[in-house]
Amino acid sequence: MNGVLTSMIDLMIVAIAVALIARRLRLPYTVGLVVAGIALAMSPVHLGVVLTQTVIFELILPPLLFEAAINIRWKDLRQDALPILTLAVPGTMLAAVVVTMACRELMRWPLQPSLMFGVLIAATDPVAVIAMFKDNGVHGRLRLLVESESLLNDAVAAVLFAVALVWAQAAGQAHMGSKQIVHLLGVTVGGGVVSGAVCASVAIILLRRTTDHLIESTVTTVLAYGSFLLAQRFNCSGVLATVTAGLLMGNLGLASSSRYGAFMSERGREFTLALWDFLAFIANSFVFLLIGITVAGIPFHELGDLSLALMIMVVLASRALTIYPLCALFHHASRSLPFRFQHVLWWGGLRGALGLALALSLPEDLQMRNQVLIATFGVVVFSVVVQGLTMPLLLRILKISPAR
Repeated sequence: MNGVLTSMIDLMIVAIAVALIARRLRLPYTVGLVVAGIALAMSPVHLGVVLTQTVIFELILPPLLFEAAINIRWKDLRQDALPILTLAVPGTMLAAVVVTMACRELMRWPLQPSLMFGVLIAATDPVAVIAMFKDNGVHGRLRLLVESESLLNDAVAAVLFAVALVWAQAAGQAHMGSKQIVHLLGVTVGGGVVSGAVCASVAIILLRRTTDHLIESTVTTVLAYGSFLLAQRFNCSGVLATVTAGLLMGNLGLASSSRYGAFMSERGREFTLALWDFLAFIANSFVFLLIGITVAGIPFHELGDLSLALMIMVVLASRALTIYPLCALFHHASRSLPFRFQHVLWWGGLRGALGLALALSLPEDLQMRNQVLIATFGVVVFSVVVQGLTMPLLLRILKISPAR
């Protein structure tokens, strides 16, 4: 227990130092954390913490998803619901298909590892995307589009991964019929949404019974983790559960007023929002430091530099084939997406914690599991470091001010 606590304190000390240096050098905070993690891994200092699927799923993802969801308002979401859903649902599926086909045709991978890699790398990760936009002070419609699409395609990717994993574990047998798929989707999606909604309802009722800001903030903390763990316990989507709970809490529990009146005191609302800013900062710091520490020990030579570079290009191309054609569908609509926004949506499609968590959760006996894991780490590090480092320059070139 003392070792875990010491490691967490050490990570926070490093995060503080990186934050101060990054701010002074005007560098993206997340990039600094990954670089610092790599430096720590190559130094004699050993913090005794490793990045695992359990750490990401049960410690890091719930606060990051919940904090993002409570800051999204239904009114804003409804205005861009159609393009967001289009990018999140068919867009994620399209990206997964493109990457899967590329792995098959260009890399000559078997179908199972190709499909698993295509699905887990298809979604942009709100952990990385939201951190990047906070670093660059981007608000308004553009930030809403990126955050909302990221959250939703995060959930879509998790659901697709569950279906693909069941198929892969069945050795790719073709007799996995439509009834099985529909049942699996119903349990994963429906169970996740219901779990989040039920937990949020209970939490909101509890908020009615107190005006103590400490209790109110504690209720939201239990909600973020509780909804995720409850859904996972019944083999449902924990990502969907936490996103659903966060949206309901943000638009009902944390709303200053609604048709049902205010559920939380004003002091509790201010304290809770500040608390979640802090928790998201800590979770972001941990995940990117651990990515850096872990990636230093990844044997990239087993995949090869050329193959890794090809994978990165394929993932970027799949994102482009998702963004530009689907956004063109709304070219003449009242809520059309300017090309400047589309460029940001493409280059800002960072990969991060979710893809790594899914890759780390792959069964040990999966064909070419190690290559899938190496490719995932390679794409994640490239997206966080290269895309994250160049995003401020892109925003300046596109003349997108922090208020947009």
